[in-house]
Amino acid sequence: MRYRSRVIAVGLLGAMAACSASSGDSSSPGGAGSTSGSSSGTPPSSSGTDAGTSTPAGSGSDAGTGSGSSSGVDGSAPSGPVENSGASCPAVTEPAFGALAAVASLPDPFLSVSAARIANKSDWTCRRSEVAAQMQSWELGHKTPAASTVTGSVSGGSIVVNVSSGGKSISFTSTVTLPTTGKPPYPAMIGVGGVFLDTAALAQQGVAVITFPNDDLAAENDSTSRGQGKFFTLFGADAGAGATIAWAWGVSRLIDFIEANPSAQIDPARLGVTGCSRDGKGALVAGAFDERIALTIPQESGGGGAAAWRVTDSINTAAGSQVAQPLSEIIGENVWFSTALNQFSGHTTKLPFDHHELEALVAPRALLVIENDIAWLAPQSSFEGSTAAHTVWQALGIPDHMAYSMNGGHAHCSFPAAQQPDVDAYVMKFLVGGGTANTAFIKSTTAYAYDKATWQPWTVPTLQ
Repeated sequence: MRYRSRVIAVGLLGAMAACSASSGDSSSPGGAGSTSGSSSGTPPSSSGTDAGTSTPAGSGSDAGTGSGSSSGVDGSAPSGPVENSGASCPAVTEPAFGALAAVASLPDPFLSVSAARIANKSDWTCRRSEVAAQMQSWELGHKTPAASTVTGSVSGGSIVVNVSSGGKSISFTSTVTLPTTGKPPYPAMIGVGGVFLDTAALAQQGVAVITFPNDDLAAENDSTSRGQGKFFTLFGADAGAGATIAWAWGVSRLIDFIEANPSAQIDPARLGVTGCSRDGKGALVAGAFDERIALTIPQESGGGGAAAWRVTDSINTAAGSQVAQPLSEIIGENVWFSTALNQFSGHTTKLPFDHHELEALVAPRALLVIENDIAWLAPQSSFEGSTAAHTVWQALGIPDHMAYSMNGGHAHCSFPAAQQPDVDAYVMKFLVGGGTANTAFIKSTTAYAYDKATWQPWTVPTLQ
């Protein structure tokens, strides 16, 4: 079964400083027994107005593209967060597939590859880099095979981005709708393939909407689309990247342009990203792999998004049938992932990570996971995984920077009014600024109970 939709993820300035949590309620995430609010071999190696030029730093470590965002218009170094703060962290040496240990529970996000648990908030930068490297090696493919030069223009509600690398060039166009309230530079929500949130509400909050043409960068019609799209024009059809990480690379190049060009009238310090269904997977990956994104809102992202592979397998085993989309099925449906993931079909417990850690890559920035109760999207799996992911924000002292909201009984990617207050709270606090509503919650219209004993045998450290 195929689900297709579009949503936006929003980026937020990453701050390691601990913040006090919002006032809790019965659905606030917590420890054991937390419940919903209601009843082959080795991994692949890494490999208008003219707005000027930006040149991101080199390819960096496996954690993402280089250490730098684009230079300022005047050539000075940019202020604020960079695309990948972990570019200088030690490289991760991956074992052969056969040497990977099977782990039945969700892997401990605080356990480094050296087998030592992190103890300080400052350790999260390189622990995050390790997880990002593992995910690129074993599931996503690598985000940036080479350094790039970015130019472009702004004209008539469009941003044209030109990227050159290795003697090759591509261009892609994102549409921009500016709000009628507020004043520039505006916060903006980048929609991977479009925005399925309430765009009228965003406009009233003074938030611009940018539609990112993800399929232009990496095609995903079906399983025959591998290596097609402008990302692969630039880096080769054999680049090894799945579609979602190629989209994330494109979103980052769009941000490079926005950073360097005030003519876009977009505030690069107040960017969000969203997307629904397959594009929700892409939005989550984009937010995870670019620290310049302040707020990420994946919507109904399902398997390969907020759902955890291990939990989904457990749900299907208990049901005696394939009721939720598992890894073994999704790898044949489309090209969202690297072919390296194929070897984990039937062996998900050998993955050195799971998708609670994909969510955790967004930390310490803001993440709001929006779900529906469609069984194929594995909402219980995303509930379990998101509850486990929340422990990272808890350990960092900022539990109000991550939330989960599941509301069922509506069509796929048909955003329900009942979830509008949740989105409003996150947009106002982490994108517009000044919001005071509660943002510390894990809630669901289906009464799920977190199976901590099965999925979280590890403890949550108090990071110093």
